[in-house]
Amino acid sequence: MKKAKSKKTQFNIRKFFRFADKGTSIDMPMFIITITLVVFGLIMLYSASYVVGIYRMNDSMHYIKDQVVFAIVGVIVMMIASKIDYRILLRYDKLVLGLSYFLLIIVLFMPEFKGVKRWIIIPSVGSFQPSEIAKFTVILVFAKLIQQQGSKKMKTIRYGVVPFAVILASIAFLMVLEPHLSGTVIILCIGAIMMFVGGTDIKWFAIAGGVLVVGVVGAVIMFPDLVPYAETRIVAWRHPELDLAGSGYQSYQSLLAIGSGGLFGLGLGNSRQKHLILPEPQNDFIFSVICEELGFIGGMIVIALFLALLFRGLYISSKAKDKFGSLLVLGIIGQITLQAFLNIAVATNTIPNTGISLPFFSEGGTSLLMLLGEMGIVLSISRYANLNKGE
Repeated sequence: MKKAKSKKTQFNIRKFFRFADKGTSIDMPMFIITITLVVFGLIMLYSASYVVGIYRMNDSMHYIKDQVVFAIVGVIVMMIASKIDYRILLRYDKLVLGLSYFLLIIVLFMPEFKGVKRWIIIPSVGSFQPSEIAKFTVILVFAKLIQQQGSKKMKTIRYGVVPFAVILASIAFLMVLEPHLSGTVIILCIGAIMMFVGGTDIKWFAIAGGVLVVGVVGAVIMFPDLVPYAETRIVAWRHPELDLAGSGYQSYQSLLAIGSGGLFGLGLGNSRQKHLILPEPQNDFIFSVICEELGFIGGMIVIALFLALLFRGLYISSKAKDKFGSLLVLGIIGQITLQAFLNIAVATNTIPNTGISLPFFSEGGTSLLMLLGEMGIVLSISRYANLNKGE
């Protein structure tokens, strides 16, 4: 009786979760790249954060200990997700979308932290950012919509623009209310990438660009006070040394950290800028600490790892079994690499300063857990892809 009950239970579980077939294996290059990023990220997070932990919390392990727990849980989640048939997600797109809307509304009623409302706080448990879930939501929902619409419908405004624009606009609106402008930009970019590769006619992107230009010009005309403000921000970006007491401070200190690292760096743990000089060394400017301690070589290794993630992801996407899987990989890998290179661009003052974390490296449990869960989906898709084959 016990044996029969066990078989029945196993059958029901397999039917619900749709586990991958035995004999299939995940893509090992992608798995190795991911684990390397996680381990490297933990090492650099501890190096970048222990000084801040001592000064702020009287605990050098304050930032790293929770991150290690999230990393362990995240890797377990990744391995479980890699064993589940990714196509089960087709059933739950509406549920995930509804959950994202609910969380993005709930967060607006949370207490402010540094002037924003980005975290949902659960007493005795911790906090998390709904924006991290919203990023994946856009990828999932868009991937299913694009597969349903088909290439011909995607060329029309009714099917290839309107439903996507409604979802993007509503999510972006809720995120602007937090406000979370950097997260909004990333989500809009993810949506645009998904629509472009999904087959939305290029003319709609041109029209959207024209509307954006008209909107900016109209804002300048209607709100002339914005002009000197924008001019000040641009000057601070191009010449941060001219406003060291204001908006140029962060970028200037970041450039000092990167420059002082030279070719090989000052050595792991030997950053000077992380001693309460460089703002948020454990988060937005962790790349600056990496360059200061490991030099140009260390910075290039980080960039090379993200490039490897990108190219391997593109390969898996091109060999995916179906369009849904291909689009999921493109969206997930696109999100990670876009966020990584935006963070690096801010740290090197290539673009104006805005708060964007470096995936796998910056402190943040929600982000790391979501990233590893998403990589589990990529690995699941790789099980069914025609990898290492010429077709």
